[in-house]
Amino acid sequence: MQKNANETAKETAKETKNMFLQSAKELKAVPTLAACAMFAALAMILNQVASIDIGPYVRIGFSGIPNRLVDYLFGPVTGCLFSGILDVVKYFLKPNGPFFFGFTFNAMLASFLYGCFFYRKKLTIKRVLLAKFIVMLIVNVLLNTLWISMLYGKGIMVLLPARALKNLIMWPIDSIIFYSLTKLIEQTGVFRMFHARTAAQAQR
Repeated sequence: MQKNANETAKETAKETKNMFLQSAKELKAVPTLAACAMFAALAMILNQVASIDIGPYVRIGFSGIPNRLVDYLFGPVTGCLFSGILDVVKYFLKPNGPFFFGFTFNAMLASFLYGCFFYRKKLTIKRVLLAKFIVMLIVNVLLNTLWISMLYGKGIMVLLPARALKNLIMWPIDSIIFYSLTKLIEQTGVFRMFHARTAAQAQR
């Protein structure tokens, strides 16, 4: 039993290491860089125009979808760097209060976690819900609330209930939107094209 557990742990560690290495190699492929530039432009456009407010707790936004597609296509390493750079670029294009690295770190951590869940794995609604829940709990509810408390001097316990409720409401909504759009795009064959081009570039 102990031997099987050790072998399973070694295999998991090997798969994780390979995932990180493959995601890092994506950065060397010209198609990856071109796709990231396209997704960055799309994210900035969506950030300006695409959001729907439904009551005080529900805001359906689409600007994060390009980030998630990068995480899905190119993995945690590429996704993490993409989200960090994009967050800084968004801030300087449209500053909203003082720059705070904590929010950039959150964007990078979220993409890292999503990339670990999505990269080269079959996308299912259960996987999306689980990934979203973990990111929501660690990044949105805990870290974001901590940064806001530090910036504006409000107690964490004062902010936490409303933020937790908002994220709990948005959890299934955001998950279903991302899953549905990704599956829809997947059916067009666009993702296969990206994978084929990046694989060919890596072999050169």
